[in-house]
Amino acid sequence: MYLAIDVGGSKVLVTVFDSNGTILRSTKIKTPPMYPDFIAATKAAAVEVLEGAEPHACAIAMPGAINRGEGVVRYFGNLPWENVKITADLSDTITCPIYLENDAKMAALAEAHSLKDLYSRVLYVTVSTGIGFGLVVDGVIDQSTQDAGGRGIVLEHQGRIMAWEEFASGRALHAKTGKLASDLDDDSPEWYGIARNVAVGLNNLTVALSPECVVIGGGVGSHLEKFHEHLHEELELYRNRMIPNLPQIAKAQHPEEAVVYGGYLLCKHHDPA
Repeated sequence: MYLAIDVGGSKVLVTVFDSNGTILRSTKIKTPPMYPDFIAATKAAAVEVLEGAEPHACAIAMPGAINRGEGVVRYFGNLPWENVKITADLSDTITCPIYLENDAKMAALAEAHSLKDLYSRVLYVTVSTGIGFGLVVDGVIDQSTQDAGGRGIVLEHQGRIMAWEEFASGRALHAKTGKLASDLDDDSPEWYGIARNVAVGLNNLTVALSPECVVIGGGVGSHLEKFHEHLHEELELYRNRMIPNLPQIAKAQHPEEAVVYGGYLLCKHHDPA
């Protein structure tokens, strides 16, 4: 049995898997804004789903910069906490080994596993409230990529130097239009802008990381079919002639549960009980 916890800015998903990757129980709670309240609520949710059982291992996904060796989250992308010792703070209730990972990288692990028979290098990009990404090579997270995601890629946009996330994320779309991606009509001209803005950063990532396949997830990415053609056009427009082929572009197969499935796989990697 394995425990996987996906911590987001608005919700925490706590899930128990059996050794074969089947979800046994799961619960979702709102993310408390105060860190001590979050710890208390997460402990209670873990106790609820475990029902007295002791898991072999636990994986926790956090949206930010991780010190994996010390079990510390140094900085959160969308939560007002810094340098929190989450592994130690949960260890009196979750007494098994705890593995801490960036949420986009944990989701990447799940999506790459679904494509393991087709590609050895898979880049996962989540375009949601923010932008995160993770590279998986031969089933293992490549830790040479940083945890900053779209906040760490700086580009010129409309005459300004900006982080990719500032103009290509779901938050940026809402700030510009007052709408979420799910509110846009299938033929909305906004999909052209979304494709262009995503392509600019994606072009840099594909050149630097050489993925065979790019999986697009997140709230915006879940509508990939509405801007997939435009995205290919924009990527071709930016493609250097020295790059012979673009990677395949695919939609995430686990839009809601990729992170916890990645947590299960991370646990299995460390403790294949």
